[in-house]
Amino acid sequence: MAITSMEASSGPLDPDHYAARMERAARSAAQAGMAGLIIAPGPDLAWLCGYHPPVTERLTALVVTPGRRPLLLVPELERPDAEKAPGAPALTVAGWRDAENPYDALAGHLEPQGRYGVSDNTWALHLLAFQRLRPGGAHAALTEALPMLRAVKDAYEVKRLAAAGAAADATYEEIVRLPFAGRREREVAADLDRLLREHGHQQVDFTIVGSGPNGANPHHEAGDRTIQDGDMVVMDFGGLMDGYGSDTTRTVHVGEPGAEERKVHDLVREAQQAAFEAVRPGAACQDVDRAARQVIARNGYGEYFVHRTGHGIGVTTHEPPYMVEGEHLTLVPGMCFSIEPGIYLPGRFGVRIEDIVVCTEDGGQRLNTTGRELLVVS
Repeated sequence: MAITSMEASSGPLDPDHYAARMERAARSAAQAGMAGLIIAPGPDLAWLCGYHPPVTERLTALVVTPGRRPLLLVPELERPDAEKAPGAPALTVAGWRDAENPYDALAGHLEPQGRYGVSDNTWALHLLAFQRLRPGGAHAALTEALPMLRAVKDAYEVKRLAAAGAAADATYEEIVRLPFAGRREREVAADLDRLLREHGHQQVDFTIVGSGPNGANPHHEAGDRTIQDGDMVVMDFGGLMDGYGSDTTRTVHVGEPGAEERKVHDLVREAQQAAFEAVRPGAACQDVDRAARQVIARNGYGEYFVHRTGHGIGVTTHEPPYMVEGEHLTLVPGMCFSIEPGIYLPGRFGVRIEDIVVCTEDGGQRLNTTGRELLVVS
């Protein structure tokens, strides 16, 4: 996956790149039998045209239609900012005033009987209005209608994800040098938040710190439990850096671990490696999940692996594709996703190991490179 000089730039994308994304979205909509797309504020809008408006009850919508110039309809008071968006030269920006009905302004750009893909985070308020506007039309959630739209990353996006992953790795390398025993989970979580920001993250989405029995809850909220000598500690953390996500998990032990703790950690590491080795173009997403699950199940811990093996990542930390049984979508170069098997023993401890991986022409490439062995901390 070669990176061109434009793609390697650390600055914002130029209008031509956003124009290409919108053209690809329109083409994909037509291939899926849809009349077009209606995109509300959120990750899809940011990805398509680089616009990050305030999210209020006022309607903002990007209409992408095959064969027509994209339209961005915004409240008139926000029009100056919309016109400064990096993708604005590739579309038409139109404003509506508070005394007007914004849905009437949208009507002339939509086919009365057409089926439109609608971004997943569109407010129900607006979707219901779209339905009243076109009683003969239909709508489909964008993730279901076009699951591949953002799933395959170009070299620019992979570079951004790699940089976010490197910042998360640097955070891990610093956190394990700090004391754990005698401190509350939320104190370690605060250190993770601080370090992610120091290493370039503008947004921190989660800092899970599950110590001892709390580690058996995969999405445990860091709390007031004091970490003790003898605890296994699961740390899952990430957020957004320059618009792209990080997400990594490492499990450490305070003091010397016991035999079963070592055994479980070794199994999770083996399962994570097996799933990584299953990554190749043409493999089904469920094959990655199966590879990890088989390792854990044949060693007697299958019932304690309670979640999918992974999820896509990009301008959000969770997006298609999903590494889960029943997902027959095949991997293609450029797909980026987590591989994060775990074993969770209720009332005792949990173990999870997670890397972000990109599918390449030859297999998989990890975007997280910190050690996956069981590290002893103080």
